[in-house]
Amino acid sequence: MWWVGSWRPAVVATTALFVFSVLVTAPGVVWPEGEAHAATAAAPATTVPGGASAATGAVGLRSATDPLITNDIRLELDRAGVLHGEETVTFSGGAPAVFTRALTETMLYDTDHDRKFEVSGVEATDLDGNALAVEVEKTNGTLYAHIPTAATGGVVLTYRVGGTVSEVTQGVQMEWRAIGAYSHTVESTDVTVTAPLPPSALSCLAGEPRSAMYCTASDMGPEQGVAHFLQADMEPDDRLDIVVNYPSGTAEGEPILTRRWSLGSAFAVTPATASVFGLLLVVLVGGLAVLIRVRGRDERALRREASEGDHAPVEEGDRGQLRFAPPDDVHPGQIGTLIDERVDIADLTGAVLDLAVRGYIRLEELPHEHFTSVDWRLVRLDGPRGETLLASEWLLLDALFGERRTVRLSQLGSPRASADFPARIDRVREELYRDMVRLRWFARSPSQVRTRWSTVGMVLTAAGVALTGILAVFTGAAFSGLAVVIAGAAVTVGAQYMPAKTKLGSRVYAHTMGFRDYLLSPRAEQALPGRRVELYSRYLPYAVIFDDVDRWANILASAALADLTPEELTGDGLAWYTGPREWRIEDFADSISTFVVSLTGIITNTRRLRALNQFQRSR
Repeated sequence: MWWVGSWRPAVVATTALFVFSVLVTAPGVVWPEGEAHAATAAAPATTVPGGASAATGAVGLRSATDPLITNDIRLELDRAGVLHGEETVTFSGGAPAVFTRALTETMLYDTDHDRKFEVSGVEATDLDGNALAVEVEKTNGTLYAHIPTAATGGVVLTYRVGGTVSEVTQGVQMEWRAIGAYSHTVESTDVTVTAPLPPSALSCLAGEPRSAMYCTASDMGPEQGVAHFLQADMEPDDRLDIVVNYPSGTAEGEPILTRRWSLGSAFAVTPATASVFGLLLVVLVGGLAVLIRVRGRDERALRREASEGDHAPVEEGDRGQLRFAPPDDVHPGQIGTLIDERVDIADLTGAVLDLAVRGYIRLEELPHEHFTSVDWRLVRLDGPRGETLLASEWLLLDALFGERRTVRLSQLGSPRASADFPARIDRVREELYRDMVRLRWFARSPSQVRTRWSTVGMVLTAAGVALTGILAVFTGAAFSGLAVVIAGAAVTVGAQYMPAKTKLGSRVYAHTMGFRDYLLSPRAEQALPGRRVELYSRYLPYAVIFDDVDRWANILASAALADLTPEELTGDGLAWYTGPREWRIEDFADSISTFVVSLTGIITNTRRLRALNQFQRSR
């Protein structure tokens, strides 16, 4: 062997290096030419499956029945940067049935990257050159070569490794884990590295995976033409890392680095991910501009045409009499839907009150019994001759009464008395949405538009979450996936703004806003005596929509006191609203406000109960 005749210098050098490492208690190794390398010192443990444990005894101790194993490794680095390996493993005292050799494919490089080695061409023969069937297993960044060695005196293992070369300050550096692990204790491991040019420096680490101990011996040979490393008594879990520096031009190549997964690396902000966010910003700003343009149609029409609705909603009939005529003949339920593009509970409450004022329902406040809440009897009437109802108003009457002529308000909130009331109310809401399209105020149903865009937003959000997860696992561009999540959330939230009025709808909306401004102004209280009770009664359902019911109820009560005779006020007060025996018109404002609140609460609770029942049935 190459060290015969030079064992004394080798022992002295090894002892000096050991003492020096103990004195400085170095946690790592400083490589030649000032290159600091954390890969070998921080390398993870490698365990051969089924291998013997290194903890069974002290290093160098083995059973008398164990074979004596040596390994002579010849590594040749070509100019392309490929490392060609040939190992001659010999057995004395009998060979094991299977000998396993671990070749490292992944090592720690720095805090963010792993270094990969491309191991290929793994083959084995016995000492006579007969091919052996090598079983290759890849696990956790390590390639295990399981070699059948029964009844052999030794084997020759060959392979190729790429990715071992990197450029350093004074040339190139070859770094390789010459031994990842063995399945058995190996008496001696001799590594010889040749290359197109002689080495300029070398170093090695050996022992257990986290050890910072130098290998048993190393030098550049008698003529400094090769690099030699020796490690004695390697236990199954021990490793041997070697580093050899060469002059520039010895070999080409660079380390193969892969980013190690972490939350920070998966969501790294890079020029590429930042560009995606920039593109998303442009798309969102452009979409917002379009949305403002579409929604701005209401504001432009409001400025130009709101004045057309800002006046008393009356007109002269065929016989010269004045009659109530809201702008564009918009009914209370339609107004609420037109304003906020959805059918709210207040829209339905206002529609019920409008049917009462117009003579289709009479509201009878029942006597207040002790320890009971106030209640009303709703009586269905035929309404004035010659007047027609909207389809939504017919459905609303059907929702309230069904086949009955009278119903208590409290019964509407009882599932036992009115089990199908929530379903009937939903049909009213659907018809009001159809009204918006039929009247050409909206091109499509606002409810369907919101649902469609909400669905698109939720699907886009879910796709963004899935994409982010995939990018986080397999790449470092998960930050780009967050852009899709944000876009999906923005579409979901913005779905409520997607319904857009037509040009006609915007004009009717403007007239309606003018009418609202009129009702909220003192000018609306200046109607002529004798007509005020009828006119103010028609105002009241619209006041529910405009959230001004208390004020108009008081105005109506005051007008009734001034315009109606004592006989008209006794017991009844108004044709469409009657109170109990001791009730007076002065109580009307409190009564109608309580009725509105009660009906609103009943519709709200029944809809919540319906949603809860649907949820429970879907589980």
